[in-house]
Amino acid sequence: MNVDRVTEKLNILADAAKYDVSCASSGSKRKNENKGLGNASNGICHSYTEDGRCVSLLKILLTNHCIFDCAYCVSRKSNDIKRAAFTVQEVVDLTINFYRRNYIEGLFLSSGIFKDADYTMERLVTIAKKLRTENNFNGYIHLKSIPGASDELMREAGLYADRLSVNLEMPTEAGLKLLAPDKNRQDMIDPMAFLNKEIIQRKEEKKLFKKAPMFAPAGQSTQVIIGATPENDQQILHTANHFYKNFNLKRVYYSGYVPVLADKRLPGLNTAVPMVRENRLYQADWLMRFYGFNVNEIVNSQQPLLDLDIDPKLGWAIRNMQAFPIDINKADLHMILRVPGIGLHSAQKIVSARKFAFLNWDQLKKIGVALNRAKYFITCKSGDYEKRDLTGTKIKQFILAESQSKYLKNVQSQLNLF
Repeated sequence: MNVDRVTEKLNILADAAKYDVSCASSGSKRKNENKGLGNASNGICHSYTEDGRCVSLLKILLTNHCIFDCAYCVSRKSNDIKRAAFTVQEVVDLTINFYRRNYIEGLFLSSGIFKDADYTMERLVTIAKKLRTENNFNGYIHLKSIPGASDELMREAGLYADRLSVNLEMPTEAGLKLLAPDKNRQDMIDPMAFLNKEIIQRKEEKKLFKKAPMFAPAGQSTQVIIGATPENDQQILHTANHFYKNFNLKRVYYSGYVPVLADKRLPGLNTAVPMVRENRLYQADWLMRFYGFNVNEIVNSQQPLLDLDIDPKLGWAIRNMQAFPIDINKADLHMILRVPGIGLHSAQKIVSARKFAFLNWDQLKKIGVALNRAKYFITCKSGDYEKRDLTGTKIKQFILAESQSKYLKNVQSQLNLF
């Protein structure tokens, strides 16, 4: 293989892949057997596991050639950029060589579309198949499925990849038609529905037959671009909620629009989506998936936008002060999870610990509760920190002022180092 040429391709196609954020890998339990290469567990792709370990993967496009002309995409066919394409074997060799050098623990592979969906998807599947069957590679593989690919190819992809994903790209069909008129929303939904059905069916088979092959053990995910079209947070989160409920997605990723191309259909080149909006959407997503919140409690017609100043759980609590304070020693888990400053694990610890003794503020602090927030919404065995008769507006002001004070102290401490 021509090393210089492959290196040039790698520079081009790794850079083109950076706009795809949907590459976490939690959920796969593929075991390394028969002295194979790699071992997919915990998480891959520059994310952090629960024990703080940073893991990585090779994240590239098979090609940045594309038959489509999506307004928001740097690889769109009308964009004057340098084009490149890997061969199937080049991607296989890169993955194995990078793994042997301990650079990566897995592969995230996406692609522009060469001729049509099946032609491109077949090559992605062939790469995964070669890694598994010819190289005995047991590391993590995430394939970005091509919208419109056949069921047969999607089924084969699920046998070799740990996770599959089809990007919805725009939160609504209207947004997709505006910026990617060549694409069909149904071409994205059909493979997601097929994968959902196959994943459920294969799980049932696995219960009956231990040696039944795994099928996309880390499930499927998707990505939406926010800020390129005018959808508000209510529309975005309702879209995510729909796909969580009807397609059993593991994750929806929210990618703030990066203004890299001038187009009259797009926001101006100086109108990047603030990072805090992405952050608030992820926090709201977390509340829906793990904290028992209904999407309409977080955003609705009266509150279509998330508050950028405070996290959505605090926002909900301030709007629903009639539900507080709750007695931390008596309230059920459902309500404890709704208290700002109490995370999922802390809430579970509280429910377990109070079986043996009434909890006080010091014990809550040791459990991991952020008392600077929680103290406004709970009562405890002792009332040293409790503040009552405060409006939601006042509480928001207190918390923001305290956060600002902490920030200034941290900045000052950093300056003192010099």
